[in-house]
Amino acid sequence: MTNPSISTLYRGGVLYCPAEPTATAMLVRDGRIAWLGPDAAAPEADRVVELAGELVTPAFVDAHVHATDTGLALGGLDLAGARSAAQVCAAVERFAAALPSDAVVLGHGWDESGWAVPRPPSAAELDRAAGGRAVYLSQASIHSAACSTALLAAAPEVAGAAGFDPSGWLRRDAHHAVRAVARASVTRSQRVAAQRQALGRAAALGIAAVHECGGPEISDEGDFTGLLALSGVGGPEVYGYWGELMGAARARELGAVGAGGDLFADGALGSRTAHLSQPYADDPDGGRGHGYLTAEQVRDHLVDCAGQGMQGGFHAIGDAAIGTVLAGFAAAARMLGVDRVRAARHRIEHAEIVDKRLIAGFVEFGVVASMQPAFDRLWGGADRMYASRLGVARSLGSNPMGAMHGVGVALAFGSDSPVTPLDPWGSVRAAVSHASAASRMSVRAAFAAHTRGGWRAAVRDGEGVLALGAPATFAVWSTPAGVAGGLPVLVSADPEERGPDDPTPLPVCRRTVLRGQTIFEEGLRE
Repeated sequence: MTNPSISTLYRGGVLYCPAEPTATAMLVRDGRIAWLGPDAAAPEADRVVELAGELVTPAFVDAHVHATDTGLALGGLDLAGARSAAQVCAAVERFAAALPSDAVVLGHGWDESGWAVPRPPSAAELDRAAGGRAVYLSQASIHSAACSTALLAAAPEVAGAAGFDPSGWLRRDAHHAVRAVARASVTRSQRVAAQRQALGRAAALGIAAVHECGGPEISDEGDFTGLLALSGVGGPEVYGYWGELMGAARARELGAVGAGGDLFADGALGSRTAHLSQPYADDPDGGRGHGYLTAEQVRDHLVDCAGQGMQGGFHAIGDAAIGTVLAGFAAAARMLGVDRVRAARHRIEHAEIVDKRLIAGFVEFGVVASMQPAFDRLWGGADRMYASRLGVARSLGSNPMGAMHGVGVALAFGSDSPVTPLDPWGSVRAAVSHASAASRMSVRAAFAAHTRGGWRAAVRDGEGVLALGAPATFAVWSTPAGVAGGLPVLVSADPEERGPDDPTPLPVCRRTVLRGQTIFEEGLRE
């Protein structure tokens, strides 16, 4: 690890530094950028790092993660490649064979929306595959899960909870109950190991900070505070958001920077629990999902946040849920004043189904949209999950990042990992290559949303740039496809190749530096 008090000169590179366009070298001292300029004018330093033509940019911020779940997914049963219930069962059988007979089988990532028969394994099928063990398999959205009979038996109260289905595919309150049982099987040492693995993976991808979105329905206080204790300890910084209604004081006590994140106003499209104004296209019962908050509850939570001097926020995916949240913002503004609401820089996480009227609400109340471009890459367009759930027209109107950016909505990009993988350059490319041309962004704007936008969303202005006196938080990249306009080439020159399967190789991280301290390094010569 680099000692931040030792001066280090990085030279011979390509620096993404619009304020100093001729800079090829950078001096770092005491955790800050002390000089920028051409190699020939570089000052002396204690250490010299030869960049050999590599690209240097501000490091990424992932504005929405679940670190423990990410680490467990990285080291556990990955079901993202399964294409049928039978394939899920086969993967469970192989994985369970190496576990003790009393272990809980934890898996993640199945997505039935593209399967020929769109249903996960039943509880009985999972019983057979896992040899009678308890099984918890979260769907890609993490808002539902397939469970074995043994796991259901460990939470007998689920049978009477909203979202229960005897098949073992649970949503809503029933899902929260079995999720708590499954997470209780993970020991503290396993959680810490998972958190370290997640943060290490982030650092290796050029991510210097993450926003952890916790709350009583998806984690617990010990998990949350344990992760915050790892912030900046040889890895990325962690900014915590605690999603508990009327819990601003408790969020502050826990060390959170905001009382929001996954404070659920609805569920998820993949589980048909996102709250929509129009029915799901593939729900024979005409369901519109579920709203979990009223506008009055949103108002009261924002007033509570104002009393504690805390940033607030909500998870809202469907247009009906977002409408409810913005109605709560309007009510809070009538009590507090619009300027006070805007100054707090409150957030809405995901914001997948929005129209012009709702976008205007983001602008009016200064709401930060914390969005995940990979959602469009994985599920957008005319023939993927969004089209199945919403119909093609609503699918193509989803995640309108470019339109929101165009009218001044502040954006902060993230992954929602493990819902989608940690993959910052892939997210930038997804925003550039959105399924709808009207929602696409420039590389520069998308990169800013995934760097400076993340810092600003956490009310850390002045970070996320290479500038004299700024924190020395940056990443060094090999760019196999080259550089254009100061940033990597991310999309194919052939229009036919662009889109979710674009073959253009993405940049590879060689070093990640946080406030002058190296938190990841691979292959740079000193």
